[in-house]
Amino acid sequence: MPTDCISYPETNYFTPLILDYLSERKELDEFYTRFPKIENFEAQINEKKKSYDHSIRKDLVKVLNDQYSELKISDATQANIEALESGNSFTVVTGHQLNLFTGPLYFLYKIVSTINLTKRLKQMYPENDFVPVYWMATEDHDFEEINFFNLNGKKFKWNNADKRAEKTAVGGLSTDGLDEVFKLFSAEIGGGENAEYLKDLFKKGYLEHDNLTDATRYIANEIFAQYGLVVLAAGDKRLKKHFIPKLKNELTEQVSYKQTTKTLEKINELGYSIQVNPREINLFYLTNEIRERIIEKEGHYFVHETEITWSREEILQELNDHPERFSPNVMMRPLYQEVILPNLSYIGGGGELAYWLELKSLFEAENVTFPMLLLRNSALLQTAKQNDKRERLNISLQELFLKQHELINRKVRKISNIDIDFSSQKEHLVTQFQHMYELAEQTDESFIGAVKAQEVKQLKGLDNLEKRLLKAQKRKLKDEVERIAELQNDLFPNRSLQERQTNFSEFYAEYGEELIHKLMEELDPLEANFKILTFGK
Repeated sequence: MPTDCISYPETNYFTPLILDYLSERKELDEFYTRFPKIENFEAQINEKKKSYDHSIRKDLVKVLNDQYSELKISDATQANIEALESGNSFTVVTGHQLNLFTGPLYFLYKIVSTINLTKRLKQMYPENDFVPVYWMATEDHDFEEINFFNLNGKKFKWNNADKRAEKTAVGGLSTDGLDEVFKLFSAEIGGGENAEYLKDLFKKGYLEHDNLTDATRYIANEIFAQYGLVVLAAGDKRLKKHFIPKLKNELTEQVSYKQTTKTLEKINELGYSIQVNPREINLFYLTNEIRERIIEKEGHYFVHETEITWSREEILQELNDHPERFSPNVMMRPLYQEVILPNLSYIGGGGELAYWLELKSLFEAENVTFPMLLLRNSALLQTAKQNDKRERLNISLQELFLKQHELINRKVRKISNIDIDFSSQKEHLVTQFQHMYELAEQTDESFIGAVKAQEVKQLKGLDNLEKRLLKAQKRKLKDEVERIAELQNDLFPNRSLQERQTNFSEFYAEYGEELIHKLMEELDPLEANFKILTFGK
């Protein structure tokens, strides 16, 4: 089962900001503290050890033990939970939404990257312990982003969801209605030992747990327990109380808005797109029924689209009494994470790292250590037959990532028995017209416009002839074109990266535990390449 890789720029799927970050562009230095190299973690460990409030560890371990109390957990996970009480233990975190049936493949890649980094750190710094943490986005309320998954080219959607799904956080949603999704999944996945494992996994996850948080914890624990993964739902009051000072600052001083606004101006000046824009208050008010924005006007506080209001004194009292009701949005959640965890590094996708790069000044203002930002591993999974087909079609790995029309045009030009490239004719035409421009300047400059119009017309004519010839050759080479398109469509569903579309069940049904083992062996989070993993013979 060979493994290949290409560089991230060659994939054409990553933004300029992320590519420049990976290449350590000097202009981005001010947006992070340390680049994620193994040797840089020593300074990160020392800084976090000094700045972290170690008294939080006891509450963290109590919360985790309570959250795992109904689950059978591995010795490795239990040891990691207990290790968190020690001042020499640190975390590596990845976060993910509570996607139905785990959602796209990169759910696995994020967690595998996180586990593998803790292994590398333990080898390098054996005097410390390193715990992989999956931070569940239980307080997210974008139900439309998580209520479906794709399997075998079909979309499976949760239609009979909790009536609160559009109004409050997804973590507390009832799993009622998922029996229908499970029936459809079971029919689609078929039979066999691996398929039966998946059915059992999702049946116990969704049909034997009352809410989405507990179901997702169960599933993640079952897949990764042997690797010591710790799954955390951070909405517990015992953890939120440690964030009260920062929440108070957000309510009264609007710290995140003031700090990140300056950073966004700098990012914009460098020519990058802004990932997330801050609000004046980056908090929601969260209950079992709603998760709505908190707004301040003239010293009074309101919950958007409700009748709930407070004076300044009243909202601060509410904060002290019920910190669990104050939910950070995307700008504040990273700060909360780094306050309550002894964390060294956050591992996420390109979009996540883009908004983390907006936050360093906020962390500095709040005297919280900024974590090292690491791009999660990315991979394309293919069968040996697909790889053989690619080689027979003489498609390079880099070409495989081209837009389909670009790939087909390139291959048709390459395999055609006639020359479809009119570049030399166009160059010759431009040279001829240059002589005409000189004549016009020497005789009557008013003819320059006429010469230009004729040049444009004739160049356009050559373009049209080239396109018609290419189209004709595509028809002539129809079988070859169809094979190219079929291969790329199989590997890039919906013309997108496979990892952003396909559910892991599609591969697990075929390869079983070998899938997880292969990912654990091949995905090195400190190796900045896009992996192509081949399965089968």
